[in-house]
Amino acid sequence: MSRPLFAVLPTLVRRERASLVATLLAPPIALVVTIILNLGLYVVMGRDPAAVIYAMLIEPFFSWASFSEVLLKTGPLLLIAQGLAIGFRAKVFNIGAEGQFVLGAIFASAIPIWWPDATGQWIWPAMLLLGTIGGALWASLTSFWRVRLNANEILVSLMLSFVAVQLLNYLLLGPWKDPNGFNFPQSVMFQYDAMVPILIEGTRVNVSLILAVLLSIAAWIFMQKSFIGYKLQVGGLAPRAASYAGFKEGWAIWLSLLIGGAAAGLAGAAEVAGPLGQLQRSISTGYGYAAIIVAYLGGLHPIGIVISSVVMAALYIGGDNAMVSANLPIAAVRVFQGSLLLAYLIAVAFVRYRLAWRSAAIRRAS
Repeated sequence: MSRPLFAVLPTLVRRERASLVATLLAPPIALVVTIILNLGLYVVMGRDPAAVIYAMLIEPFFSWASFSEVLLKTGPLLLIAQGLAIGFRAKVFNIGAEGQFVLGAIFASAIPIWWPDATGQWIWPAMLLLGTIGGALWASLTSFWRVRLNANEILVSLMLSFVAVQLLNYLLLGPWKDPNGFNFPQSVMFQYDAMVPILIEGTRVNVSLILAVLLSIAAWIFMQKSFIGYKLQVGGLAPRAASYAGFKEGWAIWLSLLIGGAAAGLAGAAEVAGPLGQLQRSISTGYGYAAIIVAYLGGLHPIGIVISSVVMAALYIGGDNAMVSANLPIAAVRVFQGSLLLAYLIAVAFVRYRLAWRSAAIRRAS
């Protein structure tokens, strides 16, 4: 009788406790690895790697015009990511923030479109409130399907994003189309009182950035200091223990999705009442998907998300700069963003797990 063969195979073993230093170093290490990998891509594409990296990662912070645009894009990314992170920590994965963002923009636009001659400082706050409600209502559809019908919230929320875009197209090609807009799929321009006030004169940065910072503070207090936030975290880390303690899973799903939807809806409302000034098809720019990267790159922690949102906003502006100055295609910018998330997830895996080797018996072929 032949002896079995043995092979040494790698396996991941969970660490008893993740190192705080390693946890803090994971995002910058992931960024460095991403830069190195993408440098090779730029060489293969025939682009100047130094010019691309300068335009994408350095120029946004050394030009006031570019940095002001970074601050402008930080607002919606920070709003959405903070809302999503609460659900992610509860293991409720809302992937449809893009659709909730669009619905927030649609709800907010109803006021200036239906009452274009209305005046008063009440208009833009009412738009933000209505957008928040719209995003939450759209997320509630996912909550219903998940809790009542046991549907996967990832698929439902993602598919609803495509439905939201088609609803936007219908409105801009139909009842909300500007009759004097030369047949472009866009609404009428909003009146002055429907615009969110400018925060920094000479730029497009508006008070939505302050709202994003306030939401970040509220998210930290909610998750770190409140009993409700504690229950959500326990439900995500130990579902069986949470159930034994009387924490209801359905309640956690509803709350997580409604918070995420409301935050995304608020971001959509601030976008149409801010830099756009009207409802356009281009409102769907991928903020909802990029915010997923922002949330995980920030370690699902409110403070980390503030930093990662600035980084992702810089990549947006830097990507635009690189497309102009280095002739970089938009697909390459998306590859950089995606590889950054992948590198971070791999880094986090090694923070939480260690590589071990084990022997395994292999049967001989008869």
